Amino acid sequence: MVLNVEAASFRAPKFLVIGHRGHGMNIMQSSDSRMEAIKENTILSFNSAAKFPIDFIEFDVQTVEDMKDRKTMLLCRHASYARRVTKDDCPVIFHDDFIFSQENGTVYEKRVTDLNLEEFLCFGPQKEAGKLEKRLLRKSKDGRILNWNVQTDDSFCTLAEAFQKVNPSLGFNIELKFDDNIVYHQDHLSRVLQVILQVVSEYAKDRPIIFSSFHPDAAQLVRKLQQTYPVFFLTNGGTQVYYDVRRNSLEEAIKVCLEGGLQGIVSEIKGVFRNPGAVPKIKEAELSLLTYGKLNNVPEAVCMQHLMGIDGVIVDFVQEISRAVDEMIIKPLHESLKEGKEERKANSKVQFSQQELSFLLKLIPELIQH
Repeated sequence: MVLNVEAASFRAPKFLVIGHRGHGMNIMQSSDSRMEAIKENTILSFNSAAKFPIDFIEFDVQTVEDMKDRKTMLLCRHASYARRVTKDDCPVIFHDDFIFSQENGTVYEKRVTDLNLEEFLCFGPQKEAGKLEKRLLRKSKDGRILNWNVQTDDSFCTLAEAFQKVNPSLGFNIELKFDDNIVYHQDHLSRVLQVILQVVSEYAKDRPIIFSSFHPDAAQLVRKLQQTYPVFFLTNGGTQVYYDVRRNSLEEAIKVCLEGGLQGIVSEIKGVFRNPGAVPKIKEAELSLLTYGKLNNVPEAVCMQHLMGIDGVIVDFVQEISRAVDEMIIKPLHESLKEGKEERKANSKVQFSQQELSFLLKLIPELIQH
């Protein structure tokens, strides 16, 4: 897949399907067994997603501390660079801010970024035969601490390992993960981002890369630090309220992008469906728009987004949605071309009539029930 990743713009060659945390996120004790199929954010999950016709996988990157020996250094990045770095310099792939375990009947939590690499990798299945693993738990949205059980498990991994072990044709949407409850100084953000960028620089080769972050300063800073790959600002699109007003609407997200020279927005799809008039504003600003959220596991909602001019979706049900996109979007387009009809090209100034906006607004309650 060839992507246009020029400094000032990003244009996807097709409607993108992106695997959320690889093959899909995990929800403990879910009524849908697909949410517990494969451990999220692992090499197994990434390569399982790669078996389907998707374009990218999305995953979360944080940094951990303290490389103790040469073997550990090599897990983080090329040894020649590892000899020059100190702490806080190993990017790992993990979503949550805290990791939970249990010892002698007592549940405890540790902040991921306070761990060293050896500590981080000791949770869950181990790569070395005979090495004891620490039990892995997870905190649910309702506050319960649950066993992190999945049908097919795998070890945690570093960013460097993902580049080395995941199908090279699969693009990486790298979410730069920061805690919403911490105020980060610019020098800290810069140090973390430069460590991540060093790994990307050494291992990316021709792999398509998109950076994204919910942290507006981090998103703008990573754009300043590199001009090679597009950067998207992540937003809930107004579905949640934050102290930082830049995170509270699609209109504010547009401002963040234009001020920082970013290439696009990744929004919670409910935020877009509640405010469909923002789509033409985003396109007029020459920004790309991707979405995430539970509704992206509903084929009809995905098809509607294509009609609205949205550029792609991040999904959990990789197999089902990639098939639906093929049947509902790609095949009809090919058939129309065979019939001699002119190919419809994405218009950077998508416009909706009042009738179309009314239809979308009426559709929202039906979609949200899924």
